[in-house]
Amino acid sequence: MPIPIICIIGPTASGKTSRSVAEAKVRNGEIISVDSRQVYRTLDIGTEKITPREMCGIPHHLIDIREPEDVYSSGDFVEDASRLIKEISARGKTPILAGGSHFYFDALLHGIPVDAPKNQELREKLDALSDDELYTMILKADPRRASELDPKNRRRIIRALEIVDALGNVPKRKERDAQKNVLYSPEWIIIDPPKEVLRERIDTRLKETLERGLIEEVRRVRNRVGDARLNELGLEYRIIGEYLRGERTKDSLFPTISAKLWQYARHQKSWIRKLKNENAIDR
Repeated sequence: MPIPIICIIGPTASGKTSRSVAEAKVRNGEIISVDSRQVYRTLDIGTEKITPREMCGIPHHLIDIREPEDVYSSGDFVEDASRLIKEISARGKTPILAGGSHFYFDALLHGIPVDAPKNQELREKLDALSDDELYTMILKADPRRASELDPKNRRRIIRALEIVDALGNVPKRKERDAQKNVLYSPEWIIIDPPKEVLRERIDTRLKETLERGLIEEVRRVRNRVGDARLNELGLEYRIIGEYLRGERTKDSLFPTISAKLWQYARHQKSWIRKLKNENAIDR
């Protein structure tokens, strides 16, 4: 029989964390974080990582399991999440997956894209380009795959372009049709606030993170991992890294990060609309 799981999704700043705790309380659940950055220790303020107090005694998994120097892939997530779902269910509890990394949800439920050989020379050329230039390239080369990617996830976009270079396009995920329906039975909880509400929440949360010491957190992470790795850890870290290198003013941080976060939220909203259509979810 498929294992029942609850999947809580929504754009950044929509309230997924508090909702997942509330659901876990009433459903005897444990929470699996579906967040590509909260797996890393020391990335606390910039990722809005839940605190022990906010957990309210509910077990949380896949938070603080890697050092920031490490790379945690969608394949790693699928392996870890699959194991945890079985263990949580075996304890008689409900697995609750909550987060905004939609490519992790896709990888878990639909499989990981086909592999292709690495091309180091191409990677070095692509790495010299900006995020916007990379996303424009994949959008032109493979619009379908581009629609599935976070425009600011350089590593995944470069990998997609590498596959396009080798194969002509990124083949569709080979959905595990023979296994898919017997693995999990997802119940979707979608948190999708109106854009004017979400925009205000994004700005409010960003102000709070800056007041809590986001710049100093980025400085510590940068000193530890260097600029190249810092740029891979998310737009807040990349943009503040530019300030720390003297490439932008402090006054530019809030408006720039706010605009980029809203762009990211719109991309997440687009994926949510696609999910609703594909699964006939009317909410």
